[in-house]
Amino acid sequence: MTTDGAWWGAGLKLGKLGVWLFTDGQSAADSAEFIRRLDDWGYGALWLPEALGRHPFAHAAWLLANSRRITVATGIASIYHRDPGTTMAAARTLAEQSGGRFLLGLGVSHAPMVEGVRGHHYGKPVSTMRSYLDAMAKFPYMAVPPDEEPTVVLAALGPNMLALARDAAGGAHPYFTTPEHTRMARGILGQGPLLCVEQKVIGCDDPSLARALARQAAGMYLGLPNYRANWQRMGFSPADLDHGGSDRFIDATFAWGDIDAIRARVEAHWEAGADHVAIQPINSNGVPGDPDNQLLAEMANWVSD
Repeated sequence: MTTDGAWWGAGLKLGKLGVWLFTDGQSAADSAEFIRRLDDWGYGALWLPEALGRHPFAHAAWLLANSRRITVATGIASIYHRDPGTTMAAARTLAEQSGGRFLLGLGVSHAPMVEGVRGHHYGKPVSTMRSYLDAMAKFPYMAVPPDEEPTVVLAALGPNMLALARDAAGGAHPYFTTPEHTRMARGILGQGPLLCVEQKVIGCDDPSLARALARQAAGMYLGLPNYRANWQRMGFSPADLDHGGSDRFIDATFAWGDIDAIRARVEAHWEAGADHVAIQPINSNGVPGDPDNQLLAEMANWVSD
């Protein structure tokens, strides 16, 4: 941990473009092949969520061992799934074993998951996260340390969590937002902290099909209070968020169309202040976590030009 209180690994080479993907539908062998492909294509990071599938740190170790250059990031690991010392030990272990290619994304998850599935009490998000970070910083670690502390970013949507990401972490990882939100987030973070945003992309230029696929992907999130509150802060009405989301909402939060339309959305995030955009491909076959490799290859060729 740095003297100013922020978790920040100055040597982290994240790059401008990454991939965010549920890999739980892939076998271990398939996931190893997938990250090697991303590595060869030149992506900066693969972001792994945590829900009801694989342990993100155990899986990160496997992926790091099967790649050469790419960073593996948790997007995000829930603070309710393990105590602060265990999380910090895992992050330091992975950072040391991989030569600094691990990034720890932390979040407070959602009350239905924390209370309904895990059986924990869901506390106030910002104060709970602040206490968790404080406890991580105090945890003794008696193994060979990494050359640099692993970078920590927070799943942050609202102003207060973004401020905490600025003051007590290495930056923020907003999920399911827009370039306008990215501009707001950069204004709160200021210059220096990482701003790593997720962007859902659909390589389909048929409006009806693209929006249908988007609504299928958005369904779970539209019922979660923290996302709805953030979208309403961004100017969407409750009506925009009901019945699968209005066309206005879908078009603002998903990048769909041909490769040029998707590139334009990624560039809009960069222009708004994002350091790194993690694209989440929504495949036209509708299978969750099944990557659109053609789209990923085209995007990688573009960003490496």
